[in-house]
Amino acid sequence: MELIYLLSTSKAWLLAITGLFSLLIGSFLNVVIYRLPIILERQWKQDCHEWQDQQQALEMTPGHFNLVTPRSQCPTCGHSITALENIPLFSYLFLGGKCAGCKTPISAQYPLIELATALISILIAWEAGYGILLLALLGFTWTLIALSVIDAKTMLLPDMLTYPLLWAGLLLNMNGLIVPLPDAVLGAAFGYLSLWSIFHLFRLLTGKEGMGYGDFKLLAALGAWGGWQILPFVIFASSLFGAVFGILWMLVKGKGESLPMPFGPWLALAGFVAVVWHEGILAYMTRIFMPF
Repeated sequence: MELIYLLSTSKAWLLAITGLFSLLIGSFLNVVIYRLPIILERQWKQDCHEWQDQQQALEMTPGHFNLVTPRSQCPTCGHSITALENIPLFSYLFLGGKCAGCKTPISAQYPLIELATALISILIAWEAGYGILLLALLGFTWTLIALSVIDAKTMLLPDMLTYPLLWAGLLLNMNGLIVPLPDAVLGAAFGYLSLWSIFHLFRLLTGKEGMGYGDFKLLAALGAWGGWQILPFVIFASSLFGAVFGILWMLVKGKGESLPMPFGPWLALAGFVAVVWHEGILAYMTRIFMPF
């Protein structure tokens, strides 16, 4: 009870506890980012195997593989990661960024995800303050971080994350936590249908697919959280972010033709801004489109 009192009355305590706890969440997000695509791939292969009506179940690896088991280990030498080697940020620095077993360099992604999760969570705590809105926005943001990195690495936006995000937005807005429920429902519907329409129009004109169905579901989830009013901003801002990054990426790589690029991270970034700073974004859009 004393801790709850401190969190509710002291901004410094709220920011500190949020940051420390979010470091742990960032560590878990690294597990999700690494394991979830593998879990999905194995499930797809299992489904294909069963669909082909073969006799035995497909054995990918001995034992279970999910977000909890087996224990984290070095992919190079198989060294099991101990509790002391799994402290967010500090273990990476203490180990010098190398595996304790084989000294293979550890990807900088792990401490960067942990640090980014903590810093973004502190920012949200500063903006939202103590309360249910803070918890909701933290869960929203952590899910977006996982989706963004998974999409950047694999071009996938797993339904296991987009659907819960969508339903969480609708449920939390039943009492108008961020927007009224009708706005959230329309946001989910229009979010999905807007990109769905663009996808099919682009395919009709060019014969190519410009995005995946996961993008439709992610925008629907963002609409469920922030309402239909944020959709123009999210679509415009994410397209702008993606276009700028794509041009810079082609210049760096020295390629003259477009390359397949994930759209999810830019949707997530624009959606994060639109939901966390919801009132400011809507006021800004009102000044632009209805100046008088």
